[in-house]
Amino acid sequence: MDRYQYLILMVLCVLATLPLELAFGARVWRQPRRLAKALLPGMAIFSLWDVAAIAHHHWRYSAEYVTGWDLPGHLPVEEVVFFAVVPVCALLTFEAVTRILSKGR
Repeated sequence: MDRYQYLILMVLCVLATLPLELAFGARVWRQPRRLAKALLPGMAIFSLWDVAAIAHHHWRYSAEYVTGWDLPGHLPVEEVVFFAVVPVCALLTFEAVTRILSKGR
């Protein structure tokens, strides 16, 4: 089960913030093109950065806590999931708080 901790944590992050879309109308998931434009540049840059760090032996991932499913450059799939999930959770939180505060005015 330890091998899936990283992915489980990412799923829990999404599940914790998903109600913000539904309850407060954050409209993050409802705008997939806008979401992709927000996510893809950061995902690309940080994925390349990690691949370079792995190649130069500056960075590694504990095999104990990742599934072993690697993308090109020995990049664990969990890392790319992280680069997508954390910004989505942040956007959901930001949009929900913005909507709540704008209703209070």
